[in-house]
Amino acid sequence: MRFAVICAAISAAAAAVTFGAGSAAAADPIAQPDRVGLHLNHAETTALGDGPLPALVTMVVPLNRIGAGLKADTMINHDENGSVHASLRQVITEAASHPDGTVVLYLNVPGTRNGRLLDIYQNWN
Repeated sequence: MRFAVICAAISAAAAAVTFGAGSAAAADPIAQPDRVGLHLNHAETTALGDGPLPALVTMVVPLNRIGAGLKADTMINHDENGSVHASLRQVITEAASHPDGTVVLYLNVPGTRNGRLLDIYQNWN
């Protein structure tokens, strides 16, 4: 049930970000065997970081169930074991702070990906 609620919340939020980012919005859906996701463009990434969704997601999904794929030149603190010491909003807004920064969000099937429910990956050149 919790997975269904999370799926519905993320889907609704993705739609809100897509429609709120304007007519040029183009969130690209991604499907893999054990997860589904969205690749957000720069405008969508910025809108996501500026909106309430990161806080709402972390109210439902514990931080230890969210994975972050950080760029090598990130300014976000992480340790040698790969643990990230930042909020979901910080990961998103760091990508948005780059002129070509984007994020990819994945909703994982429960029991896969080492127990993570949500993964986020930063992208920029």
